[in-house]
Amino acid sequence: MVVRAEEITNILKDRIQQFGMQVQTTNVGSVIEVHDGVARIYGLSNAVSGEMLAFSNGIYGLALNLEEDTVGAVLLGDEVGIKEGDEVRSTGRVADVPVGNALVGRVVNAIGEPIDGKGPIDASERRPVERIAPNVTTRKSVDTPLSTGIKAVDSMLAIGRGQRELIIGDRGTGKSAVAIDAIVNQKKGDVVCVYVAIGQKASKVAQVVATLERYGVLENTIVVAANATEPAALQYLAPYAGCAMGEFFLDQGKDALIVYDDLTKHAWAYRQMSLLLRRPPGREAYPGDVFYLHSRLLERACRLNAENGGGSLTALPIIETQANDVSAYIPTNVISITDGQIYLESDLFYAGVRPAINVGLSVSRVGSAAQRRAMRQVAGRMRLEFAQYRELAAFAQFGSELDAATRRQLDRGARITEVFKQLQYRPLTMQKEVAIIFAVTNGFLDDVPVEKVQAFEAAFHTFLDTNHPGWLEALGTKLALDDELTAQLRSALTEFKASVPY
Repeated sequence: MVVRAEEITNILKDRIQQFGMQVQTTNVGSVIEVHDGVARIYGLSNAVSGEMLAFSNGIYGLALNLEEDTVGAVLLGDEVGIKEGDEVRSTGRVADVPVGNALVGRVVNAIGEPIDGKGPIDASERRPVERIAPNVTTRKSVDTPLSTGIKAVDSMLAIGRGQRELIIGDRGTGKSAVAIDAIVNQKKGDVVCVYVAIGQKASKVAQVVATLERYGVLENTIVVAANATEPAALQYLAPYAGCAMGEFFLDQGKDALIVYDDLTKHAWAYRQMSLLLRRPPGREAYPGDVFYLHSRLLERACRLNAENGGGSLTALPIIETQANDVSAYIPTNVISITDGQIYLESDLFYAGVRPAINVGLSVSRVGSAAQRRAMRQVAGRMRLEFAQYRELAAFAQFGSELDAATRRQLDRGARITEVFKQLQYRPLTMQKEVAIIFAVTNGFLDDVPVEKVQAFEAAFHTFLDTNHPGWLEALGTKLALDDELTAQLRSALTEFKASVPY
């Protein structure tokens, strides 16, 4: 064998050029099996839980099961094109999504990609979808109201900024309507909204987006959609992605509102993934950590103290029950995590009471601490009268004759029920809510026929706008009913009733 000097020279030059170059190592594995949106991968010894894995066809997966020799991953896309023996690479990063002001007004999927046809999103930052909730020392007690514009909620079940208030009820009772009304009411406020649609029909999501756009609130809202046709992994990831987007504003000292619609379908998606990953099933075939699934999500909603920016993230999770069974597995789990619940009842809905909120079974554990003083002044009395009405109404149907005092309480309760009725997408300001609640609790509606109470209310609000805008402005400034404002409101009610006889 002849050794030529020029070959040796070329080899030495090549080695000299490569001297000092960094060696890049990649953790690579191969697919053992793939089915139903789940892949088992041999190798990937350095993979971590929640890491994004890159498949050879461009699809990403999420590593969830870390076993001795294999990794179980759920696919964040279509499994078509992935086969046994395909190469899988670890990316070295856990699942994250883009966050920032660029997402406001956009519709994105569970991994932050735009799906509204408005072009790419130029996000300045990315954040992991999973994050440890702020600890107790960084939090502040909830004391600032988040107005929903719904009379029954703002007066009896006040929601505060940083609270977690569950909306629960059967299918078709108006749960989403309550949450969307709360978003619509933030149109002119300082609250950024995030609406997370989990397992919904694409037509329903499109309808929600159109509604938000029609009422001018989409420009203040991020919509995260994981539709029913998408893989269970994306439905599982969606609420965590939405929460990460909301936490961006929390950390900036701003106020944000996030709606999870709904966590029942989220639990179904997690159950499906867990069974396919061969995790041991527990009660109702849910895995043993299904409680942790929702607790680690909802605990991230909070109000931070001034030292940590003073921002807040308010959560309105939605749970769907079956046959009004609030004692089922997932409903009881989420009830125990949240700070109260708004319970919507089928019987009330079909009876025409909409929103169909059962005020007796609903509760806010924050209570009046998250109410304006003006609302506390008028709502405390109404809460007592309405409770007495509910108690008397149960017995009145068995009695043939009722004394005058009982009849008065029943009549007052019927009118309070009518006042609670409210058209969808018609949120009221705090001033108008206080005005009509003051009217019904102080007897101004006692002589108004029950069937005309809603017409009375609509006409009275118009009367206030045209004849007494100063009173509305003064109450908005003072946030409390002093003697002067109370006297002016009584005078306005008397004047209105004299001009519009009922």
